[in-house]
Amino acid sequence: MDRLRSRPLRRRCAWIVAAAVGAGGCSRGVGTTHAPLVYATDEDGDSVVAVDPSHAAIVARIPVGKRPRGMRLSPDGARLYATSTEGIAVIDVASRAVVAKLPAGPSPDGLDTSPDGRTLFVSDEGASRVLALDLPSGKARAAAAVASPGGVAAGPGGRVVFATSERDSDVAVLDAATLVITGRVPTGPHPRAVVFSRDGRTAFVADEAGARVTVIDAVGLTSLGDIPLHEDSPMPSGPRPSGLALSPDGAVLYVACGRGASVAVVDVATRAQVRSIDGAGDRPSGVATSRDGAFVYTANGTSHDVSVINVATGNVDRRAAIGGLPWDVVSAP
Repeated sequence: MDRLRSRPLRRRCAWIVAAAVGAGGCSRGVGTTHAPLVYATDEDGDSVVAVDPSHAAIVARIPVGKRPRGMRLSPDGARLYATSTEGIAVIDVASRAVVAKLPAGPSPDGLDTSPDGRTLFVSDEGASRVLALDLPSGKARAAAAVASPGGVAAGPGGRVVFATSERDSDVAVLDAATLVITGRVPTGPHPRAVVFSRDGRTAFVADEAGARVTVIDAVGLTSLGDIPLHEDSPMPSGPRPSGLALSPDGAVLYVACGRGASVAVVDVATRAQVRSIDGAGDRPSGVATSRDGAFVYTANGTSHDVSVINVATGNVDRRAAIGGLPWDVVSAP
């Protein structure tokens, strides 16, 4: 499955940071660094790779279990959660070591934390369900039936969770406390990632098979229409939206376009694509921004690297060759 990356808006040209990870176990590649790192899941290498984006250098390769995909940082940045077929790996960011594994079903994919950091919401695609894991105890406290769930996102207010259903082409709206489904909102075909605006009033959904982003009124639970996506240098497959990331100020949405080999840049205020960053990498699926908004990073599956895109210039500054099959990417504090 592909992921769509949003491209930098106007002056915010996206950076694609290539998370270069070498082979091996939980090894350090360039010694200790205090610079903000980028982490990428390597689906084929059964690991999470830590990369110094300033030098496109591998800092560590952390074994986490087979077929790792989605990742999420805890609200305080101290823990990194990564899905795998062996459960959820809990990584201590300071030591870059797995400190726990949480059960999560046969095929966990996307995940998100509650705003207070006490609950982890996981889409278990293989079992067609969404789980709520209590982090203090490490146990599942609730589950909801959602057909082939992909992306999952907790609302900023902590009351609702949105989960995309790839089979039903909609978003299931879940009560965060009970996981009872309280509504459903139609999307385009094969919805993948979902993110909320900073104020929590709007949600954006990447429609992988629809070459667009669905916009949802997160309060009224209705569709507000679609944002069509395009590439300036069209690929035969066209845009295949998969991953989404908001700029730190919430003004720009970056969409990873998968086989489209590009990142679409969407102006949140006007809900329109304003540019396409082509040549971001081969089959970018995950996308993230640096904490200062100066860079955009993409995990590129078939070019086996992580790209660092300079938002000021709109160019790919560096690529880190990590091998394997990069799937998702996050930026640490």
